[in-house]
Amino acid sequence: MKKTKNDNVIQFGFSFKKGSVHTKRTMMLNELRMTFDCVDDIDSDSSHYKNAIIDENCTRKRSGATRKYTASYLRDLYMLDPENALFRALRYFWERDESGQPLLAFLSAYSRDSLLRFLTPDILGLEIDQTSSKDALEECIEKKYPDRFSPVMKASLGRNLRSTWTQSGHLTGRIKKIRTRANATPGSVSYALLLGYLSGVRGELLFETEYIKMLDCSVEKAIELAQEAARSGWIIFKKVGNVIEALFPNILTAEEVDLIRE
Repeated sequence: MKKTKNDNVIQFGFSFKKGSVHTKRTMMLNELRMTFDCVDDIDSDSSHYKNAIIDENCTRKRSGATRKYTASYLRDLYMLDPENALFRALRYFWERDESGQPLLAFLSAYSRDSLLRFLTPDILGLEIDQTSSKDALEECIEKKYPDRFSPVMKASLGRNLRSTWTQSGHLTGRIKKIRTRANATPGSVSYALLLGYLSGVRGELLFETEYIKMLDCSVEKAIELAQEAARSGWIIFKKVGNVIEALFPNILTAEEVDLIRE
């Protein structure tokens, strides 16, 4: 059977499942932070994350059942497994770029949660300082997924999505949500470039991917931040005229590099 484009990137951690954590939860930024604070060794395998959440209750949930759900949701959104390139990169940049953590988490969740991925362009289409309407979002959900969700489920999904966009910095406010500009950083730009690179994009086009668009910054600013990341030794980034090269030797294994070249 011929491999599809999705097959090529699934091996690195991307997901295209129809289900979505956002029907029940947000991108769970606080829980992710607490989990990473508890599992401080970035090379820890997936069992350490599971034990931290369920046995040690690092996310401070009240019941064993909720701890198990939390572990499952975080695994769906972030994998919690250094064998996956997306998660390995997430932790690499997370440890080095604290101010970039909201967008780092968002980019990972975006790469793995189909509903978040399909509905985010609608929020990004709002002008800065424009109000995000609850009703408009629910209408958008119904338009894109006709008759898939009940009114109660649409309301819950919309509420969780708007909370995620608030956590990522694309919205602000508790009740009245206002479109704001997310805070692009060297780490989040580097992660976005890696996601594009794993998807097969090269050269100047790396700055035109959907992942870069999530960062709410100009191409010029993104290039400046990539250059800053390179000066810090996080990535290799070269720009000579219109020729651009980005490489990730601190993150990708030799086997993954070979897979990308196939």
